[in-house]
Amino acid sequence: MRLVSPAALRRLGILGMNRRNITFIGENNPRRNYQLVDNKLQTKKAALERGIVVPELYGVIDHQFQIDRMVEGLLDKTAFVIKPVQGSGGKGILVIVDRDGDNFIKASGAVVDAGALRRHTSNILAGLHSLGGRNDCAMIEALIDFNPALATYSYEGVPDIRVIVYRGVPVMAMMRCATHASDGKANLHQGAVGVGLDIATGRSIAAVQHGHLVTHHPDTGASFASLRLPDWDAILDLAAGCADMTGLGYLGADIVLDRHRGPMLLELNARPGLAIQVANQEGLIHRMTQAAEIAATAADHAGRIARARELFRVPETAFPPEA
Repeated sequence: MRLVSPAALRRLGILGMNRRNITFIGENNPRRNYQLVDNKLQTKKAALERGIVVPELYGVIDHQFQIDRMVEGLLDKTAFVIKPVQGSGGKGILVIVDRDGDNFIKASGAVVDAGALRRHTSNILAGLHSLGGRNDCAMIEALIDFNPALATYSYEGVPDIRVIVYRGVPVMAMMRCATHASDGKANLHQGAVGVGLDIATGRSIAAVQHGHLVTHHPDTGASFASLRLPDWDAILDLAAGCADMTGLGYLGADIVLDRHRGPMLLELNARPGLAIQVANQEGLIHRMTQAAEIAATAADHAGRIARARELFRVPETAFPPEA
């Protein structure tokens, strides 16, 4: 392992956790606004009020005695997602993609029975997956039918797009591609691939898995060098608009591309992780400084996005080799 000095990291503009927490989160995200993003039901409600497309909600489980009724209601569903309302980092999300009689098939192909659904939901309610271990609720959503143009870039799960927004300006983006190792979840810590995206165009810049550069998807063999996201204008517009919706100056917007409905807001994060810098092979600090200037001078929402696309454009070069 090659160690990099703090001075070198500063020169590269790498944003560390302490500075993120103190300068960008602490100074730009009022605590009173956290609940809107920490609670996925509140996020969904606020988005719907603004006409933002979100996954269909099948139901919410608040109490243990409701679990048996929930399972009965899911017997006529082929595919769905169960997740904690106040979860984080992809924890506690159960993705069901098909049925086998009375059993349910996970994205990985594993078969689970109704008893497993009951236990999983009970654990959610007990706070096993929630922020701070607080008692929680479980929400059941429709499984997203994602854009087939992205099918070869994800395995056993739905790919999503994370956009970092600072003061209403989209500063950095990546697509998170599910793998067999990540159990069909777009979670980098569990083995998903992060693909850095050019803010100007939505094309791929670099790809990483477990912190190492890769060129192809480990399961499908698809080359990440040829990736270019459709609906990029709408993705940036949706992500940037979330700043006004939440009142947060620094956030991560997680977006999926639905086959029929286009860009759809999945969830928001008031404390977005920093691995996006590795996927983009660039630090966040320099862009954040420029974004603050854009926010102070741009006339409106469209102007902020246009200026960001101009300033953060990445020249087309050879895709980084595996390392």
